[in-house]
Amino acid sequence: MFKIVSAREAIDKIPDGARVAINSFLALSNPEELHKAICERFAETGSPGNLRLFCAAGFGAWDTDRYADPYITAGAVSEIIAGHFNSMPSAVKAALDGKIEAYCLPLGLLSQAIRAAASGKEWFMSEVGVGIYTDPRVGTCALNSVSTQQIAEVREFEGKEYLLFHIPKIDVALIKGTTADPNGNITFEKEYLTVDALALAQATKRNGGRVIVQVERVSHKFSRPRNVIVPGILVDDVVVIESEGLGSQNRFADSNDYNPALSGDVHVPASQMDYYVNKLSTTKYKKVQKDDSTADIIGERAARELMPGHIVNIGIGIPETVGKYASKLGILKDIVTTVEAGGIGGLPAPGVAFGATIGADMVCDMAAQFDFYDGGGLDICFLGGLEADMHGNVNVHKLEGGYPGIGGFANITFATKTIVFCMSFTTKGLIAAKGNGGVTIKQEGTIAKFKREIAAVSFSGANAVKRGQRVLYVTERCVFELTASGIKLKEVYGGIDEKKQIRDLLDFELS
Repeated sequence: MFKIVSAREAIDKIPDGARVAINSFLALSNPEELHKAICERFAETGSPGNLRLFCAAGFGAWDTDRYADPYITAGAVSEIIAGHFNSMPSAVKAALDGKIEAYCLPLGLLSQAIRAAASGKEWFMSEVGVGIYTDPRVGTCALNSVSTQQIAEVREFEGKEYLLFHIPKIDVALIKGTTADPNGNITFEKEYLTVDALALAQATKRNGGRVIVQVERVSHKFSRPRNVIVPGILVDDVVVIESEGLGSQNRFADSNDYNPALSGDVHVPASQMDYYVNKLSTTKYKKVQKDDSTADIIGERAARELMPGHIVNIGIGIPETVGKYASKLGILKDIVTTVEAGGIGGLPAPGVAFGATIGADMVCDMAAQFDFYDGGGLDICFLGGLEADMHGNVNVHKLEGGYPGIGGFANITFATKTIVFCMSFTTKGLIAAKGNGGVTIKQEGTIAKFKREIAAVSFSGANAVKRGQRVLYVTERCVFELTASGIKLKEVYGGIDEKKQIRDLLDFELS
């Protein structure tokens, strides 16, 4: 039977060494008050310490003062397993400094594994992950040398290779909803995502663990059964955090106001998408020069790959501009966009609101979305990349001095028919402009992004060729295409000198 308790009372029940799973997608649906209570208790008592955190996505807001970052910095955490690290700067620093164990696996694999754990399974097997860094023959899931567990391995079954992931047992689940009814049933009406709340609660109870849910209110009315996300039979503690106004939990946007276009209370037509996109904060990961049009050049060219009827995934960063140009080209109304966090229809929200969907037709559980992706449901996807090599391999999860993590990238690219990587030809100082029917490179970047060798493999060109996928690499000056012999130059934009501004800047010969 659930109890309504304070955040501190709920957190006081977490023992040292607990495996704590967080139901969040970066800053979205993240139970911030529960994180604060952990931090306060640890500062006062030194407990709960030696925490092992698990999150299929990530659980930060690119802010060292929010969510789990403060108690990671304070030393309360000994291990993290997640699909994304870039939103948790304290976690990245602790991992790269060797102070904690840290492992990164594909978001979809972790999400589906939690669902498998709900039925009592101790492992999950998927073709996603074979041939990339998660495959022990290629790389490692570990972020540092102190992370020595072999949590993923390759297995063969009926002539196919799979990545087998050993699912950790969850002791405590931290979940954020909106309302608890008289029976403790939890609804998510003001949340933009459910992530995998139900499966996580089931997996935790299957292990004899404790489920703690932060909500905004309790209600004397019973919920409509189909609106319940987590039933009261799975809930131990309900922590009520009354918000000021309509949604102070959504501070990732430009204001503290609840955004009905993201929760589904307002359905946004294609003709108004630009208006709603502009109301949200844009990407904050890279400062862009005022006179640099690199992202717009790439987004406009990439958007021309869209066709009516396409089911699409659009990633964060430069790919965000694809949605903008799909709207400008008038094709947005003829395609269906999706987001790995669960949104179908509408348009992915940009920047730190990424994961939410503006005007979605439906928001499903994350594991279900990845089932759709893994099964080949996407016609085309637009994703970024840190670097690519001559064989068409792409690194998106690892860079010098940092570790963004893989996120949903591996699952999204696994079976999608056409993959469009949206990435600049060079970086760090690049300034490109478009005009007079062509492109001008005003200032060349100092770091090459297309090279003979890359730091890690997040996407395998060889796998894509084997599966018969069409793969393009759209830059601000040219387009490359993947072939059986590597990448080849498919298109050079007007105003670009092919020899001086493309071929001479590569450390390998194009096929």
